[in-house]
Amino acid sequence: MTRARRAAAVTGAFAALVAAALAPDQQAGAAAPPRAPTASTAAAAQAARAASAALPGEPQPLGMPFLPTPTPMRVTIDSMLAVGLTVKNNVTIRLSDGTTRVTTQYTFTQLRIRRNMQVRHTAPDGTAITISVPDTGSLGGIDKAGQPETTIMWGDIKQICVPVLLIPICGIQGLLNFFGSFIQLTAGATNFDADVYGIQTIDDHSDLSNTNNPVHLPGTITVTGP
Repeated sequence: MTRARRAAAVTGAFAALVAAALAPDQQAGAAAPPRAPTASTAAAAQAARAASAALPGEPQPLGMPFLPTPTPMRVTIDSMLAVGLTVKNNVTIRLSDGTTRVTTQYTFTQLRIRRNMQVRHTAPDGTAITISVPDTGSLGGIDKAGQPETTIMWGDIKQICVPVLLIPICGIQGLLNFFGSFIQLTAGATNFDADVYGIQTIDDHSDLSNTNNPVHLPGTITVTGP
C-alpha cells in the first residue's frame, strides 16, 4: 500500500487525521480585452485543469474547515457528558470526493467521555483504523486561562439514551436535535452511536505560547490493511 493511500484511509478519524483543503488561489489582474486561445494554450489550460482536479482534497470545503472521506466513521460511547451543546440541523458539507451531504452539526464546549469510546473507520480500499478509549477522556473543555474550548462534530446520531429518574430513555436523538437548535444543553448520555464525517476540537483562544491540549483521549490507535 502506498503512503498516499494509507494517509487517505485515516483522514476520516479526527481533524488531526484529516487532510486540510486549500482552495486554488485566484489571481487578480488588470482587465484586458479577450483573446482567442491558440491550440497550444488551450491544450495547456486543459491539462492544468485535469491536473488540478486530480489533486486530493481539491474541492473547496463547504460548511466545515476540512474534507473528510465519503465513508463516515462509526463512533460509539458507552457513557458521556455533553457540556454546552448546540445543534444546527440540515447542514451541507462537502466530502473529499467532491460530493456533498446534508447532516447535523453538534457544537460542544466539552464532550466528556466517562466510559469506553470507540471510533472505527474503513477506507474504500479496506484499510481500517480504530481508536479505542476504554476509560475516561475528553474533547474540549476549559483551558488554563479559564477560556472555553470548542468541539464540533458533523454526523448523524443513530442512537442515544438519556437517564430520567435513573431510567434510560433511548431513541431521543430527534428531541435532542430539536431542543439543541434553540437552547444550549448540558446532559449525560449513554449508548451513544453515530455515523460521523468529521470531528474538530480547538482552543479558540490559543496563541503561539499556549501549550494547552484540547484533546485528551488516553487509549490506542490500530491501523490494519485490507
